[in-house]
Amino acid sequence: MREGSLAMQRFMIHLLNDSRKPKDASALLDKARSLAQLGGTVVRDTRVSRKYLEFDVSIPDGTAVTTILKKLEEISPVASYEHIVEHHMEKDKAIARAIEMFNDEKYWSAHEALEGVWKSARGKERDILNGIILVAAAFVHDEKDEPDVCISILRRALKKLDSSFGAYHGINLDRFASKVANIINSGKIERFAI
Repeated sequence: MREGSLAMQRFMIHLLNDSRKPKDASALLDKARSLAQLGGTVVRDTRVSRKYLEFDVSIPDGTAVTTILKKLEEISPVASYEHIVEHHMEKDKAIARAIEMFNDEKYWSAHEALEGVWKSARGKERDILNGIILVAAAFVHDEKDEPDVCISILRRALKKLDSSFGAYHGINLDRFASKVANIINSGKIERFAI
């Protein structure tokens, strides 16, 4: 990855969330950017789940991620971080990882885990995967305090799931679609596990 003229490494950094809400995402992004100013480090985005403050960060090659982690700990303790590189996983492993990430409120990572599976899927399975990906994407927007965007994406997801029933790799599609429909109908975004 290149950011400007520097070679960069991308990381998803998760800090523990003590009490922050999605409405705090913009202020947290500003704070992280001011703390992480170090030779070209770029903090792209911030998302707030109940469990984590998620920072999408690019660090110049040669800069240790631990240097940035120490700076971001001024916001909250580090829970985890992941070096973002393209993973080629077999379908079952990718879906299992996506479920794990979704249930751990790491929606961006869940979306990414399913992307490759979705690209090679066909027919009804492609719609199911697209529906799940869209729900994860919607929740990413909710984490950034963008409820209207979240609801709009959930509507698209529900259309993809409208004729999907039963189970898909351990996901109860009826329950999943019902949860999405309840959010759309109530206008109250309540993230859920799958």
